Amino acid sequence: MEIYKLTVEMADRTSARRAAANAFFLMVNTTLVAVVGLRRETDGSALLPISVCVAGIVVAACWWFLLRNYRRLNEAKFAVINQIEANHLPVRPFLDEWAVLSGGDAVKGRLKRVKAGLRQLGNVERVVPIVFGLLYVALLAGRLLPW
Repeated sequence: MEIYKLTVEMADRTSARRAAANAFFLMVNTTLVAVVGLRRETDGSALLPISVCVAGIVVAACWWFLLRNYRRLNEAKFAVINQIEANHLPVRPFLDEWAVLSGGDAVKGRLKRVKAGLRQLGNVERVVPIVFGLLYVALLAGRLLPW
């Protein structure tokens, strides 16, 4: 039982770290976009906005990869939690939660529906760094290309 408690706590901490990382990267990206967006073109050299855009693209890419790694880590942790519940516990709160979320379909259908729902949430989360990356590319193009 202690191993189960520890595993659940580790999964919760991973989720908390993921949320903190999202907040950090959102703040950094918002700041970088503001630096480029609020700077007037007549302020001199284009080196600063170009540098900020390149840094922003790198930060957005790091954010996306970090989210992917957190997702994989949580998938592994919940697979272990579900296995412990299925094989060793009389009560299965996480497995039962999956069953409720899936609407009680057959196992194959249930897993597909739950994974599809999680993918949608994960896709929403992963779209934000991509949007910032594209925004940096657009800002960079705006600074480099004569219009």
